[in-house]
Amino acid sequence: MSDFTSEFWHLYVGGITLISILACAFFLWASGKTRVMATADNTTGHVWDGDLREMNNPLPRWWVYLFIITVVFALAYGALYPMFGKMGGVLNWTSHEQWAAERARALAKVEPLYAKFQGMDPKDLAKDAQAMAVGERLYMNYCAQCHGSDARGSKGFPNLTDADWLGGDGSPAYIHQTIAQGRIGVMPPMAAAVGGSEDVRNLAHYVLSLSGSPHDSVRASQGAAKWAACAACHGADGKGMHATGAPDLTDQIWLHGWGEEAIVRAINQGFNNVMPAQNALLTDAQIHVLTGYVWKLSHAN
Repeated sequence: MSDFTSEFWHLYVGGITLISILACAFFLWASGKTRVMATADNTTGHVWDGDLREMNNPLPRWWVYLFIITVVFALAYGALYPMFGKMGGVLNWTSHEQWAAERARALAKVEPLYAKFQGMDPKDLAKDAQAMAVGERLYMNYCAQCHGSDARGSKGFPNLTDADWLGGDGSPAYIHQTIAQGRIGVMPPMAAAVGGSEDVRNLAHYVLSLSGSPHDSVRASQGAAKWAACAACHGADGKGMHATGAPDLTDQIWLHGWGEEAIVRAINQGFNNVMPAQNALLTDAQIHVLTGYVWKLSHAN
C-alpha cells in the first residue's frame, strides 16, 4: 500500500491536470493558425455519403472565446483552490475546514435548545415531547441506517426496542457510553475447540434446546458435552454475560439468524461486529438527548 501513498501520485495527478489544460490552449491556438487548402467552392475535399461535403469555415468567434474563457477559468481556479495534486492553492481552502465552520455555526444556533436539556436526567428527557422530537431526528440521521427507522434492527444489527442489551444493563449511562464510544462484539470461531462437523451440529441442537426451540433431542444430549467450550462466555446456563458481551441464548432473540444452519455457521465462522463511536459526529449534548430517546425505545410500555 505504500506505493499508493507516495509523493509521486499527487504530482502525477497535478501534472496531468495542468498538461491537459495547457494542451487545450495549445490546440486552440494551433487550430487558429492552421490553413486548409480549399477548393473553389470553399470545401476541403472531404466527402461523405456521396454528397456530404466539409466546408472550410472557421469556428465562430463566440465559440473560440468560450474555449479561451474555459482555459483561463481553469488556470485561475487551480491557482486559488486545490486542483493540482495536494497543493492547497492561494486561498488554502479545504472542504474539511468549510464543513467544520458550517457545523460550528449550526451548533451555535441550537446551543440554547440543548442547554435546556443538558441538566435533565435521560429518563426525564424521555417524557419531554420536545426533547423526544429532537432525539428522533438525531436517531433518524445517525442510527436508523443500521438499526432501522423503527429501531427494530435487522440481521446483525440489534433491536433497540426489546430491552435485550448485549454489553450492559440498558441503563442511560450504558447507552450514553455505547453511543459515544461505540462497541466491538467478537465471537471467535469455535469449531476447532468443539470437535468435528458432527460435534458442531450436535452443539447447535443443544443451543436450540436452551431456548426451547425445535431441535433433535438426541443430538442435543450429545452436544451438551461440548457446551463447556461456550460456557466461558455464555455462562453455564446459557444466559450470557454482559461483561463479555455474550448474548443470552435462552431468550429466543437471535441477532445473527435463527435455526440450526445459522448456529452452525456461527460456531464455524464466528462474528466480528462493530458499532462505530459517534462522539466524532455528535456533541455530548446531542448524545445526551439521543440517550434519552434510545432509552425510551425499550421502555415504551
